[in-house]
Amino acid sequence: MGRATIHRSVTTAIRTTLFSYLPIRSLCSSSIHIPTTTTTHHPEILAPPPPLPRNPTTHNPNPNPHPRTRTPLERQFETWLDKLKPGFGPPDVVEALRAQSDPDLALDIFRWTAQQRGYKHDHTTYLTTIQVSIYGKRYRHAEILVEEVLAGACPGSVPLYNSMIKFCCGRKFLFSRAFDVYKKMLKSDDCKPSLETYAMLFNSLLRKFNKVNVCYVYLHSVRLLTKQMKASGVIPDTFVLNMIIKAFSKCLEVDEAIRVFREMGLYGCEPNAYTYSYITKGLCERGRVNQGMWYYKEMREKGLVANASTYMVLICSLSMERRFGDATDVVFDMLKNAMAPDLLTYRTLLEGMCREGRGDDAFELLEELKRRDSLMSQNTYKTLLNGLHFVSRE
Repeated sequence: MGRATIHRSVTTAIRTTLFSYLPIRSLCSSSIHIPTTTTTHHPEILAPPPPLPRNPTTHNPNPNPHPRTRTPLERQFETWLDKLKPGFGPPDVVEALRAQSDPDLALDIFRWTAQQRGYKHDHTTYLTTIQVSIYGKRYRHAEILVEEVLAGACPGSVPLYNSMIKFCCGRKFLFSRAFDVYKKMLKSDDCKPSLETYAMLFNSLLRKFNKVNVCYVYLHSVRLLTKQMKASGVIPDTFVLNMIIKAFSKCLEVDEAIRVFREMGLYGCEPNAYTYSYITKGLCERGRVNQGMWYYKEMREKGLVANASTYMVLICSLSMERRFGDATDVVFDMLKNAMAPDLLTYRTLLEGMCREGRGDDAFELLEELKRRDSLMSQNTYKTLLNGLHFVSRE
């Protein structure tokens, strides 16, 4: 009994030592022979250990069975990157930019190419990207590109600067930025302002002339711009000269407007209906009705037709000067050219005749105007008729 007890104790110690120093996987496949008699007496020691869970990352050949599908824009972007072979230049980038229907994708290509070694954007790529951004209504991107060009990101060109000025003139809060671009053009050696540049700047300034008090503030800018245009050797056309004449006429600086009018022949420009209309209207508003009438007659002799506002200002000015015959002729000429005075113009003429003791002539003229003016409503006719009755009773 004692010897058997000692044998079992020694066997247990040996097994415990083997299990503590050998890996589990080695135990499962080890060639160590365990006596079968021990299995009968100690089954809890010889039972195989439970299998360990396998690491999925080690045995799964595809760790992400559901990868994210690339969007069409991403595939298109990668396609164009593949087309841009090593050593590509600005013409290749311009072609890639113009081929994009999505402005955001074009901007991504523009930014990606800028980061490539040995490549730098020039004025053609910036011009194309700005045009694509504006056409795609990505105005914030266009503003950033304008700021980059002003900061010297690329050499300039006249088409690039003109495109930037056109964009800034079209955005109300970028009005002053357009003149920053213009100043950069003045300082450059090979990108001087062109006629298109001055036309856009004059047009932008004239938008500020809608209010009488504000127009005097910007009149100095018109004078300065005109002086710089002449000094740079740019020959203006009729459109630009008309804008200058309009600016002076709106500020009632009619003498300067007439001076520009007389200079038109020096530049090979012919006055048109807008030229005469601006000067005629400015002279009448200034109180120089005789001179305004002279320009009106010269315009009509050339077969030119004034606009409706010029007609009405001239009619009212002649009526206030008690020149009712001339005013009536201008009204008939206006109706002949498919334009009609407003209610205030009619009242100024007809009631002015009544106050001068020509009430009968005023009533006869009203009937004639009703017959000729197909646009005169019944309410307008009754208003004019009641006004004549009221004035004639005074």
